[in-house]
Amino acid sequence: MPTVSDLSASLIPAGVEEVTRYLDLAGVCSCALLGGAVARAAGLDLFGFLVVGVISGLGGGMIRDVLLQHGTPVALTDYTYLTVAFAGAAVAFFIRFGEQSWNRLFVALDAAVIGFWAVAGANKTLSVGLGWLPAVLLGTVTAVGGGALRDVVLGRVPAVFGGNGLYATVALAVAAVTVLCAYLGVPLVGVCLGVGLALVFRLSAVRHGWNLPTGLDWRPHSALASVTRRRLGARREGRRRSRKEER
Repeated sequence: MPTVSDLSASLIPAGVEEVTRYLDLAGVCSCALLGGAVARAAGLDLFGFLVVGVISGLGGGMIRDVLLQHGTPVALTDYTYLTVAFAGAAVAFFIRFGEQSWNRLFVALDAAVIGFWAVAGANKTLSVGLGWLPAVLLGTVTAVGGGALRDVVLGRVPAVFGGNGLYATVALAVAAVTVLCAYLGVPLVGVCLGVGLALVFRLSAVRHGWNLPTGLDWRPHSALASVTRRRLGARREGRRRSRKEER
């Protein structure tokens, strides 16, 4: 009967694990740069650049590694990760570009980063012997976790929660394709296909303004709900009148 290690070795060969590591580092560098751009927009100092860059670059991977419970997070054992994150943040500090300019000029790289991390997260989850559902979930978390932590630290609503061109949706689709290819016995094809899908899907979403719905226009029909709506409406009307009188 095959063991967990045998199954993970058959799904993710050693060569693909090495490719996964380089994809992980590419995502760290790119998101540390983006974190630096956000830090510049927020008017932070050098220390702020480094902190935001490291959180942005390493946050998603560290969340993944902690949830996997398969040893110390790789960012704390492989010094290349911290070095790359610091380097990305330092480049952003010395080269002036804003967050909006970054998104306009390097949106293709941003799309590729989703692919890098979703593929890396899914493959790493499979390599420790977990199944397809954890691999899809942790692939998505790896791709969006760092940016979400960065936004929370800076007191902003995480961009992943809406209005950002299907960011998490793209990561979910890429992770699913990666896992499917691994189970079909072609993990390297999954790496290439995942990154390609991220580029096409994300760029199309940004270009055409695709977003998930923000919520259904539904209201509870009850006596209590009606009273509450009337009171809120009266308060809003009172505020409008007071503003008009001040003018």
